[in-house]
Amino acid sequence: MANLSLRLIPNAINRFGARVHAVDGHRWNDSTPCSEWTVRELVNHLVGEHSWVPHLLAGEPLEQVGDRYDGDMVGVDPVRAWDEAAERSLAAWESADLSGTARFSFGEAPLTVYAEQILVDLTVHEWDLARGSGQPERLDPAAVELSLAYARANAERMASLQIIAAPVRTASTDPAIQLLSLLGRAV
Repeated sequence: MANLSLRLIPNAINRFGARVHAVDGHRWNDSTPCSEWTVRELVNHLVGEHSWVPHLLAGEPLEQVGDRYDGDMVGVDPVRAWDEAAERSLAAWESADLSGTARFSFGEAPLTVYAEQILVDLTVHEWDLARGSGQPERLDPAAVELSLAYARANAERMASLQIIAAPVRTASTDPAIQLLSLLGRAV
């Protein structure tokens, strides 16, 4: 699954970027399904996440990176900030060797798991961004399939780390709705 995640990440980064570029200027302060984030703050979160990618894939310890990606990463130009972070992230993923491990805030994990987490993050937050900024909400079926498999296997652990909202019950058989519901989104 991780090798497929690695192949899907560049497309997921580009899809998220297309959503960032499509945000109407007056919608940056609109709310998103992530109750603590506006559209701008959601993009800021992804800019921060993707700013970390080159460091983590290179094996740099968290302490070495420090807090340089905390706070406001997007300034007055969220689109430019995303483009710059995405470019560095893409370059790191394209040359990534996933045979190692890295230390994260939740502990040490294989880089293959990191690739799966990044794909889930991009896929779900693509939907959050689309919903928050009034864009079409269709997600890539291959990314949804892998993300749903990861989420099903790890939902309890993610909930215990308080990195996702409580699951929302759904009777839907649509994989995208199942994924979003499992990760706390009311669709």
